[in-house]
Amino acid sequence: MSQLTALISVSDKTGILEFAQALHALNVRLLSTGGTAKMLLEAGLPVTEVAQHTGFPEMLDGRVKTLHPKIHGGLLARRDLPEHMAAIQQHGIDTIDILAVNLYPFEATVAKPDCTLEDAIENIDIGGPAMVRSAAKNWKDVTVLTDASQYAGVLAELKASGKTSDKTRFACSVAAFNRIAQYDAAISNYLSAIQDDGTHAQFPGQMNSSFIKVQDLRYGENSHQNAALYRDLYPAPGSLVTAKQLQGKELSYNNIADADAAWECVKAFEAPACVIIKHANPCGVAVGAHAAEAYAKALQTDPTSAFGGIIAFNRPVDGAAAAHVAKQFVEVLMAPAFSAEALEIFKAKANVRLLQIDLPTGGATPWQQGRNAMDSKRVGSGILLQTADNHFLKAADLKVVTTKQPSAQELQDLLFAWTVAQYVKSNAIVFCAGGMTLGVGAGQMSRIDSARIASIKAENAGLTLKGSAVASDAFFPFRDGLDVVVDAGATSVIQPGGSMRDDEVIAAANERGIAMVFSGVRHFRH
Repeated sequence: MSQLTALISVSDKTGILEFAQALHALNVRLLSTGGTAKMLLEAGLPVTEVAQHTGFPEMLDGRVKTLHPKIHGGLLARRDLPEHMAAIQQHGIDTIDILAVNLYPFEATVAKPDCTLEDAIENIDIGGPAMVRSAAKNWKDVTVLTDASQYAGVLAELKASGKTSDKTRFACSVAAFNRIAQYDAAISNYLSAIQDDGTHAQFPGQMNSSFIKVQDLRYGENSHQNAALYRDLYPAPGSLVTAKQLQGKELSYNNIADADAAWECVKAFEAPACVIIKHANPCGVAVGAHAAEAYAKALQTDPTSAFGGIIAFNRPVDGAAAAHVAKQFVEVLMAPAFSAEALEIFKAKANVRLLQIDLPTGGATPWQQGRNAMDSKRVGSGILLQTADNHFLKAADLKVVTTKQPSAQELQDLLFAWTVAQYVKSNAIVFCAGGMTLGVGAGQMSRIDSARIASIKAENAGLTLKGSAVASDAFFPFRDGLDVVVDAGATSVIQPGGSMRDDEVIAAANERGIAMVFSGVRHFRH
């Protein structure tokens, strides 16, 4: 077997020295460029610089170094075609069997707040993607590596048989084309967002997204639909797709959708909290001194709907909490951690899906908080894209509009109710008191109907609404909705305000002797 040749040219040099040393030990000839070549030479490896190999010097500040027939001919020549081999022999071109390239750090560069257009342009790789495409196209003869995680597997095959398998080369080729697509998408997104005055539009002229398949699902929302789960190229820490499944059946489409709703809601609370979701809506939310208390309070809101629900905690599940939850039928249970005692309890319920998800540590951006910066919704032949609803209300943001001022406890209950309402499908009405939901009305065409349903839910659960706080995700367009919640027992209300009839609704609140505050923001959730 003739000696193999590897061309190594990387921006991210993670693991590359060890990889090159292992290749040299396997008698692989090394070609390299620029800083990579310098590093390998300083480590004592025999490296031929590309300029020496091609007989053509690097030029234009390194912009032209690998764009040469001796490089692309060596990558593209098909070894099974005599005419290809004769052509490269005629022109003194040697084959290149292994290509290790990662690209200029364009994504990292444009992510910097002080990045200029010039910085971005200089970090658009030209020669790298060209080589990667050539090698990936000729995958039957060339192994192309675009990520350090691939080095170990390729070395293992080379040590075992002196070559890589067809399966590995094809997988590397697919990964290479995927990487080029991701890279080009990032460039397109960045450049097409630049406006005439040099500023960046929030939404680019062309939106290119990259998602990676996590798994195929048994079926979609209904059994006649097919489905799969994909994740962002760089998923936010603490997001659902980063979860580790500890036990239970395979997650379904609806499990994942409901689990995401539960996890996003429970992350919104600082105190120990539990959220129970059924059909994408919270049917019970509560905070407590610990996970077990939070669960017990959340379950009281609607124990009927909680049957077969999705449960999320923002604290580790210990034995006490697990013992309570195990008494009911639950589809998915998620938390930052599970104690050994909790895991032992759920061994007896092997079908329960346990998901462990690290809570994000918080930060200035939604991504650092484990939240999406953007939300999308598919429409016929198009997509709606919006900034995500990551608005969190503080007591200082509230505007009291009634004669009666809310008490400290009412303010606390109002903020709790408002947080829950953000995760309830519109029209949303949420009754709360003492750090727990009492009644939830969701997804009705009429806000009055949502209010009535919420009060009926509370009555069915044996919970009193006397002295409760109510959140409405959007304004009360008439006083009738306000009258329904006050008749049910509410003594304080939070709503966005902004209706043409705000004065009428405020007057009704004063007439009924309740406190009402405006948030100044609504939380439609369709």
